[in-house]
Amino acid sequence: MSELNLNTNNDSKEDVNYSIYISGVGGQGIIKTSVIIGEAAMLEGYDVVMSEIHGMSQRGGSVSTELKIGNFKSSIVEESKADLILAFEPIEVLRGLNKANKDTTLIFNTFPIVPSTITQTGETYPEIEDIAINLKDNFDSVYPLEANGLAKDAGSVLSLNMVLLGASIANDSFPLSKETVITAMKHNLAPKFHEMNLKAIENGYNAIKDSL
Repeated sequence: MSELNLNTNNDSKEDVNYSIYISGVGGQGIIKTSVIIGEAAMLEGYDVVMSEIHGMSQRGGSVSTELKIGNFKSSIVEESKADLILAFEPIEVLRGLNKANKDTTLIFNTFPIVPSTITQTGETYPEIEDIAINLKDNFDSVYPLEANGLAKDAGSVLSLNMVLLGASIANDSFPLSKETVITAMKHNLAPKFHEMNLKAIENGYNAIKDSL
């Protein structure tokens, strides 16, 4: 695990404390998403700390990041303290539940990536509908999202992470503006992909806003 303090502003704001846990499978853009959120927070004048936990990413293993916006010393999101859990794969939202409380917002991609450990052992991958129902029984803000389809609509499934980023922005408690996040996205992604990723952000944003 590595930790990064992104604070470069001695006059940073102190009126927001927001903890985010992001998880998915290697290659889905989890780290890049965290970097964009972190830069957007800095652009708005907030302190940011971020950690990266790399699993067996080259073999489709879990990858997660923990990111805190505001007056925090450590990037680790403590048990039951996450404000947002953003999962790029259905099983990954379950892995992060120890960091959730009843008021945590949970956004997850409903497209499964079945790990080899399940196929090799003959275990059954949970039904996506069952995951959603169980989460909604225990948490107030649960948003299953067909993010792969929305990414393809934007131009490529590779924009999946921007779909989920857009969905995060649509959450009323998310402390950063869509405009600032888009600016940070443009700073971190190649110009030739800006149009596609902007559409991906809008697709995710609108999908959540339409469900509220």
